[in-house]
Amino acid sequence: MKVLFCTDGSKISYHSIQNFSHWVKDFSVDIICAVDWSFLPDSVSVEDSEFGAQCANSANAILAYSENYLKEQGININRTIKMCGSTVDAILDTCDKEDYNCIILGSHGKHGIQKWLGSVSQEVASAANISTYISKGVNERQKVLFAVDSTDISLTVVEKCLNEFDFESKEIVLATVYEIPDYLFLEGNIDSNWVLEVNRKQEVAAMFLLNKFEKMFNDKGLTVKTKSILSGNPANEIIKYSDRQNVDLVICGIHNRKYLSKFLLSSVSKRVLESSKSDVLLVRP
Repeated sequence: MKVLFCTDGSKISYHSIQNFSHWVKDFSVDIICAVDWSFLPDSVSVEDSEFGAQCANSANAILAYSENYLKEQGININRTIKMCGSTVDAILDTCDKEDYNCIILGSHGKHGIQKWLGSVSQEVASAANISTYISKGVNERQKVLFAVDSTDISLTVVEKCLNEFDFESKEIVLATVYEIPDYLFLEGNIDSNWVLEVNRKQEVAAMFLLNKFEKMFNDKGLTVKTKSILSGNPANEIIKYSDRQNVDLVICGIHNRKYLSKFLLSSVSKRVLESSKSDVLLVRP
């Protein structure tokens, strides 16, 4: 596996590669550091200025430290990359030119208006054509939650992860969420027994789905420790469940680029990335 490790020299970025290394047996890394002066007005030219030289020197220092740090961790390094301009554009342009399997970066977390404007990790995850691993901080790297549903995307995500990642000796959790229908339009005419029967059938279907995914793990010699059926809003339930269970990594799929606008506006993956305390692996089929 070949991955692109994105660093700005912060602890959270090094936590991301450290966490990631516990989920994969064999991988090599390209390290990228972007000199981001995209926030400056267009009228300001920095390429030949003292400010530009200071930024370039800072990037060189970050890359040198990162290379030494990864070598100490026993991680195989291919090359280091320094780019200037928008951080997001630099990462995406590099991915378009190279054959990577995954992008790795840390998320510093955003609040208020910053959260709505989006972080680098969110922008990269939404626009990249490959999978993205986003770390929130150091964790136990032990408990992984697969959030699955009945779509073909979930099947592809699990198959891909079983082939590329190492889940031996890990605590594997499967969870699926069924949404509770809105019965308000039937108010006054609704039969409580009918509602119970609908819920029962949804739970039966959900367990059948979880058993189907469990077999995929069993066929690889892996044991699923917990299977959980949740009900309610999918994003909210996955976030609450992962926090309650102290999950270290949440894995879910995202649609291809033609569905990008949906991802940016309201998808489950985006909301999990924004609000979950766990690391998040967004797998693009």
